[in-house]
Amino acid sequence: MKKILTVCGLGQGTSLILRMNVESVLNDMGIEADVEHTDVSSARSMPADIVILSQELSETFGEDTEAKVVIVNNYFDEDEIKASLLEVINN
Repeated sequence: MKKILTVCGLGQGTSLILRMNVESVLNDMGIEADVEHTDVSSARSMPADIVILSQELSETFGEDTEAKVVIVNNYFDEDEIKASLLEVINN
């Protein structure tokens, strides 16, 4: 089972909304995953297969990770989330 982190600056509101939308998209796709929401600082030290965050946070997050980084501009747009996840899952 894949481990997915949804990330925002403080790990509270926005990452929770993103987590719920990611879970909804994964459910629609029939994919099981362990999805957690967190802040960008904690995400750096947490093991994950996929990290989902904004372009701005990706620059803060850094490149020193084995996780696939997914950039989502609109955390409410399930179509964008799905397209971004499909790109990473299929590669």
